[in-house]
Amino acid sequence: MNDKCDPLSQEELPARRAAATRTFTFAGAVADGLRSVAIERPVQVSYGDVPFGVMMLTPEDLEDFAFGFSLTEGVIDGVSDVRAVTIAAETEGLRLRIDLTGAKLHAHLARKRALSGRTSCGLCGIEDLSSLVRATSAREPAPRVNLGAIRRALQDLETRQPLNNETHAVHGAAWCGRDGAILQVREDVGRHNALDKLIGALVRSGISPEAGFLLITSRASFEMVEKAATFGCRTLVAISAPTALALDRAAALDLTLVGIARRDAVTVFHGADRIVPEGLD
Repeated sequence: MNDKCDPLSQEELPARRAAATRTFTFAGAVADGLRSVAIERPVQVSYGDVPFGVMMLTPEDLEDFAFGFSLTEGVIDGVSDVRAVTIAAETEGLRLRIDLTGAKLHAHLARKRALSGRTSCGLCGIEDLSSLVRATSAREPAPRVNLGAIRRALQDLETRQPLNNETHAVHGAAWCGRDGAILQVREDVGRHNALDKLIGALVRSGISPEAGFLLITSRASFEMVEKAATFGCRTLVAISAPTALALDRAAALDLTLVGIARRDAVTVFHGADRIVPEGLD
């Protein structure tokens, strides 16, 4: 990416566009039409003038992503470590500049690593295997979660994903209150990005990670467990199954891990004793 940047507001960055289509049915019918497709753009993340990596992102809620990504990558400890976030246009894509406080910028430069972004990978470019593990085990037991709250969140999730309902191409991450009410949702072509956007929105709002649980529309990979725990959330519910490494990490962190979450049943892979049947407190 070049050095010439034009500042942009988030409102100038659409997340979808129309595409002309032709649909062929196996019964022989043909129909022309228009469909919404999700926009995916390369976004160079930099701390100050120092590039960190290029991520493929849906260009909405980028400021939330800046905070969430920085937190789950261990670059910042909280919102006060960020002085400013600037979105700029370049010929090849976008630049997301994150200006840190002096102490945090110095610490970041001391541990700088290369990161090559991918839509499907949240660990690309790590040069030291010890860098995989960032979250630390909580001192207090994870809170109990009512099964009815999980069911409520699952029932409401589809209606809270406007971009995916239009494009059928993006992942969602939702923050749910203890009663299962969905309070915030973020979407992105990358599942890790959606979770980072959500975490960024939550820390910017000052929401306690103990006040609810996370619900994601993807599988529960190692990195999704790690991001949830780094934020401080002790319960992660995933629509798809976890990987073996994710399960091992959840057990090590004593994080309640729920997978294969459907409207009629869920499967608990760790922390089943914390799931309270409906009708019980």
